[in-house]
Amino acid sequence: MQEWNWKRILKPIGVVLLIVCVLVTATVGGIVIANVDNIGRLVHVVQLIHNDYLENVSNAQLVEGATKGIVDILGDPYSTYMNAQENQELFQVLEGKFGGVGIVLSLKDPKKLVVLRPIKNSPASKAGIQPGDVVNKINNTDTAGMDQDKAVNLMRGDPGTKVVLGLYRASTNKNYTVSLTREDITVPTVDGETLPGHPNIAYINITQFASDTGDELKDTLNTMNIKKYKGIILDLRYNHGGELNAAVQVASYFVPSGPVVYIVDKQGNVDTKMAAGTYLGMPLVVLVNEESASAAEIVSGAIKDDETGTLVGVKTFGKGIVQTIFPLDAGTSVKLTTAKYLTPKKISIHKIGIEPDVKVELGKGQQATLSPTDTNFDPQLLKAVQTLQGKFK
Repeated sequence: MQEWNWKRILKPIGVVLLIVCVLVTATVGGIVIANVDNIGRLVHVVQLIHNDYLENVSNAQLVEGATKGIVDILGDPYSTYMNAQENQELFQVLEGKFGGVGIVLSLKDPKKLVVLRPIKNSPASKAGIQPGDVVNKINNTDTAGMDQDKAVNLMRGDPGTKVVLGLYRASTNKNYTVSLTREDITVPTVDGETLPGHPNIAYINITQFASDTGDELKDTLNTMNIKKYKGIILDLRYNHGGELNAAVQVASYFVPSGPVVYIVDKQGNVDTKMAAGTYLGMPLVVLVNEESASAAEIVSGAIKDDETGTLVGVKTFGKGIVQTIFPLDAGTSVKLTTAKYLTPKKISIHKIGIEPDVKVELGKGQQATLSPTDTNFDPQLLKAVQTLQGKFK
């Protein structure tokens, strides 16, 4: 997941307008123009397709392909053109509601579709899919070399429809196949509870930063009567990020008034996001790992810089850039990297990550105990408890 600023603009971006103009010129006038800044090459290709290509291709198809190609050539994995379906699915994810099987994929190895976790009570969870399983096939499509966005789109769909997944499980060295019926997936992003065996510690797990995460956290804190606890463990492990504004809302509970993050655009303009004045002022430990990314790093970076909590775990992913979604026509959009962010101490963490204050690694094959139901804690959570207890007066 990425941080997003939301911009609603009424007209398509200039490049797309240029492509449309070129298509109209080539189709209607059949005019060859001078090769100014390689536009002539584009006109020539359009002419060749319309005049000589065996199949008929519409202008709409050419605009779609050209727009996608322009964004792809940037070589930025976070910038992408989204057709109407992909755009709709993105907004569904940000709202925490979509049709699918309930699999969250890991960022760790982009060459494999590794299951980070199945969503609780989802078709994937009910079918016994486990963290670490590798998705090798989706229906009859081999996933070798497939990017995650495409894989996710193939697994999502209308509730009631079926999808067959081929998976590999390293622990048993076996391949297996499951047939899943898609359901409406609603993803609560905040889980808060009393830590098992520790009635004075509040454990809060945030899985992503969706549009409602700030409100979810507020409701969770109120329901838990958070002030009855001596301290908080905030678990941001495996949190890939999400909405920028949601991250600022969440951080506001854990840092005092002041900057949470600086957003810097290509012209050097700085947009300072300030804490909302909801600081709890309680002893705090934050759990992070190599898959805590983007918005999760905004929160953990603010807490580390302001020294309001201790980070425990391993170095974070290192995504310190912001994407903006620009709506286009016909329900499409383009998502572009438009800015970088800096922590309150004006540190850039992009491709660097955030080092924890206390480094604790999990053993090989050891799973993190997220939202634990008993006291069998993983080493990182155990160290978080010990560190937090050391803060109690």
